[in-house]
Amino acid sequence: MPTATYAERRGQLETYFDRTAVEAWSRLTSDAPVGRIRATVRAGRDRMRSTILDWLPADLRGRRMLDAGCGTGALAVEAARRGANVLAIDLSPTLVGLAGERLPHHLGDGSIDFRVGDMLDPGLGEFDHVVGMDSLVHYDAADIVRVVAGLAARTRHSMVFTFAPKTTLLALMHAVGRVLPRGQRAPAIEPVREATLRHLLEREPGLEAWYADRTARVACGFYTSQALEIARG
Repeated sequence: MPTATYAERRGQLETYFDRTAVEAWSRLTSDAPVGRIRATVRAGRDRMRSTILDWLPADLRGRRMLDAGCGTGALAVEAARRGANVLAIDLSPTLVGLAGERLPHHLGDGSIDFRVGDMLDPGLGEFDHVVGMDSLVHYDAADIVRVVAGLAARTRHSMVFTFAPKTTLLALMHAVGRVLPRGQRAPAIEPVREATLRHLLEREPGLEAWYADRTARVACGFYTSQALEIARG
């Protein structure tokens, strides 16, 4: 069951990515020229996407995968090219529309079903794998764990999600963001300590059958994010 904080933040994200940041996000996720700062973000996201894909099976034929917070669909496309049947969902109709426009004509044995909605919708069905690249970085540790537990109930093999690790640089950027004019602010990133997150995951009743596996941090200029894989024991 989504909490009040989850629902409130979800609404902020939908507004931001569907209205305020559409042009910037469209450019960032393309191959169009960008400034120095956004270039580091693009490079960091590329490295994180490669890390997550490396942790998935090389052959995904016959596997159903949820791309939770798919954005413009780059990760979903690569998974589909390995044979996965991907359900790619995002809160922003505009970003999902862009993903559809950029969809390659040929995906080999895989497929992608792009949808607008909430990643926790039980009507999405069951999955073999779930990935959430930077879709949970705006939530606190307790909400992250609730989301992961909700998805675990419908996942057979593994889940990989990223969070914003609590670092000095991220804390500084968070503070700077608070003094920007309200109309220019992105929804705040919520830095989380890895030890705190692991502790909450271990104590979550819905995750008794799961264990935390690989972790990797990507720090590239103005992009810092950490991936954590949990798998069924």
